[in-house]
Amino acid sequence: MKKLNVALCGSGRIGRVHAANIAAHPGINLTWVADPMTESAEEVATQYGARPTGSTADVFTDASLDAVVICSPTPTHVQLIEAAAARGIAVLCEKPIDLDIERVRSCRETLAAASIPLMMGFNRRFDPAFAAIHQRITAGEIGRLEHLSIVSRDPAPAPAAYIAASGGIFRDMTIHDLDMARFFIRDIVEVTAHGANVFSDYIAEAGDFDSAVVTLRGRNGELVSITNSRHSAYGYDQRLEAFGSGGMLRADNISPTTVRSFGSRTVEAADPYEPFFLERYAVAYRRELDYFVEAVHTGSPCSPGFDDGMAAMVLADAAAESAATGRTITVKGALQT
Repeated sequence: MKKLNVALCGSGRIGRVHAANIAAHPGINLTWVADPMTESAEEVATQYGARPTGSTADVFTDASLDAVVICSPTPTHVQLIEAAAARGIAVLCEKPIDLDIERVRSCRETLAAASIPLMMGFNRRFDPAFAAIHQRITAGEIGRLEHLSIVSRDPAPAPAAYIAASGGIFRDMTIHDLDMARFFIRDIVEVTAHGANVFSDYIAEAGDFDSAVVTLRGRNGELVSITNSRHSAYGYDQRLEAFGSGGMLRADNISPTTVRSFGSRTVEAADPYEPFFLERYAVAYRRELDYFVEAVHTGSPCSPGFDDGMAAMVLADAAAESAATGRTITVKGALQT
């Protein structure tokens, strides 16, 4: 099987995660690292034997390029996706597609004419525990799914500059949980959200929430509850519970080891949870890349694809509207177009 020549756009924190995984993948050659912060691009490219550039234009002039992984800031995503479409190059793009849903819809029209493989970076679908629950529900193990509960809390809030440009908690953080909800319950028709400011002054000053609760209703009456917080004193809190007519499946937090300590002051004391998403979802990022490479080679549909990214963004917009107005927002099913 021919190795894919892949360019990385963006060499920041998440870009470096992808760079390491691309470089370690037996089916990929990391050929370019593009970032306007040229020092960062050069550092990553040197580490993995790629060519650095400060301009993505250089990447798209390379006739040998097969795919691009987009990890650059959100406002650049649509431009890079459309540049890849013009060249017929496959895309793996980090979320969200864009903060403006109309720009997302316009990009969808461009892609419809190009028909390139495009996969969205909702890596949690590839987490072994969450994927196993999905497979077991699909197999009928717990009967009809009635209620999905998702807990997602960050260990600490992002810096003020990040929060200001993030698009808000629903578009930046909850969007992962909204995609996870659609992974299990594809047609979401109602969104109710509440946001609060309980611990961070600078998040409040940015017009954003530091905590949120979202309730979703599926077309067939299924309920989803999502709990978010920008801080968690005990580590990165990532849990999922699926309740059905015939039972329940649950995925709990992950610690570095399964060792438990028993003593006079505590019993069953465990290691702290994984500190953040880089550690908690390391395996998911690698499995996501495996899936992308396989889809490009075989021509099978990319999942999650562009429409999943658009649907999650529509739900995020609905959550933001609900939190601002106090109303339950009705959305169309399937793609929420």
